[in-house]
Amino acid sequence: MEEQTISPADYFQIIKNRKWALILPALIIFTISVSVALLLPPVYKSISTILIEEQEIPADFVITTVTSYAEQRIQSINQRIMSTTKLLEIINKFNLYADKKNRWSTEEIIEQMRKDLTMELISTEVMDRRTGRPSVATIAFTLSYEGKDSPQKIQRVTNDITSLFLRENLKVRERQTSEASIFLSNEMERVKSDLAKIESVIAQFKETHINELPELIRVNMQSLNNIEQNIDRTNEQLRSLKEKKSSLQSQISGLASTAVNLNKKRLDELKLHLIYLKSRFTNKYPDVVKTQLEIFELEKQIRKSEKSETKKDNLEDNPIYITLASQLAGVTANIKSINRQIIELKNKQEDYKKRIEATPRVEEEFKSLAISQINTRAKYEDLMRKLMEAKVAQGLEKDQKGERFILIDSARLPEKPFKPNRLAIILIGFVLGLGAGIGTAALIEFSDQSAKTPETLTLATSFPVLGSIPEIVTKKDLKRIKKKRIITMIVILACIIAGVAIFHFFVMDINVFWAKLMRKMA
Repeated sequence: MEEQTISPADYFQIIKNRKWALILPALIIFTISVSVALLLPPVYKSISTILIEEQEIPADFVITTVTSYAEQRIQSINQRIMSTTKLLEIINKFNLYADKKNRWSTEEIIEQMRKDLTMELISTEVMDRRTGRPSVATIAFTLSYEGKDSPQKIQRVTNDITSLFLRENLKVRERQTSEASIFLSNEMERVKSDLAKIESVIAQFKETHINELPELIRVNMQSLNNIEQNIDRTNEQLRSLKEKKSSLQSQISGLASTAVNLNKKRLDELKLHLIYLKSRFTNKYPDVVKTQLEIFELEKQIRKSEKSETKKDNLEDNPIYITLASQLAGVTANIKSINRQIIELKNKQEDYKKRIEATPRVEEEFKSLAISQINTRAKYEDLMRKLMEAKVAQGLEKDQKGERFILIDSARLPEKPFKPNRLAIILIGFVLGLGAGIGTAALIEFSDQSAKTPETLTLATSFPVLGSIPEIVTKKDLKRIKKKRIITMIVILACIIAGVAIFHFFVMDINVFWAKLMRKMA
């Protein structure tokens, strides 16, 4: 059987034959969509806008200690507000989701509120001052809350969340600045204690190695050089004194020999004189007796001088001997003194040599301590500078002169519901109804196997159609058809007017109606 082509007239005839199959599904679905649009409760949404304002004091003058960027801080604060404790306080404060408390668990209600709370960042392209290139920066953000409660309650909830967000931001910034100051203060005290310990160790080290410090190396070298020169000079004096001692001893020995020789010569003279006297006088003559006594004394002295090693007994009354003896005693005392000086100088020489030998080791230890002291002092001064900057930054945050959030658009009272979009629901229902009507009519038409035209019957039976009896239309039928057409046109016109009225009342004014109703309920 050949496939029959369908002309536009056939389509028109199908629509005419299946008009109720087309109208009824479309009307039912459209009615359902209108009912849904009218029966869905309105959802109101209130939005507040917060501006992120940069700090008033230039960053070159005051460096803030808040390390997080605005985007990070916003997300962090948002997570704090979205915590179960905070949301549960807000729910209990405003008695939100009262119709769901008996049907939903606390976790489900809190999760629903998280979905109803929305935060959106507002970013724009700005010029980066450091690089000179355009970059995207967050300049503001919005906080919104949507719910099925009254517009006034939605507004109050949004304002409360906004205030909570602003207070939390101030707390975060103040906490960060105060924690930075406390940390730097504690760290500075610890470093100060370390510095005091190092300085105490250095003082004790200097006290222990007072003569071996690196800065005294030149003094020690000069002192050692001076001591060596003093030793040389003292040795020279010692040699000179020893030579003088030898000379004095020689002089004293020569003086003793001279005295003996003089006594012998005198003895010879007295003997000759005694012979002369005896030749003229007797032995009892006074001069003879005197001479004999003198000879006897001289012989006695000569014998004593010959027996004595130093022959001092013969020189005790000699002025020259006395002078030389005193000089010899002085020289001997000087030699002993110089020997003691040489011993002391050599001891000092050894002491300075030990100091100089120990200086490199002491210098290495002292350098290690000095480097540790310098580093610790530099760290302490750096921490002190940073602490002062942190104190200034803390004052900056306390006076709210730093980066801050400013509420530029507070939550307004929503005058119209945010959703549902009743017009969209009705239009979707109309389109779905129209499609359902067309689908139903097409399904019925394609399921109908009856022949409605001679051509269809010829194609179906392969037999020619000899004739057809046309529909006999009387005047009464014409009047009935005309009347039916008029009624149909009136119904269509009434449906159009009713649709326009429904659209105007239920779509344009239903939001106002619900708003008034919610105000009365509130």
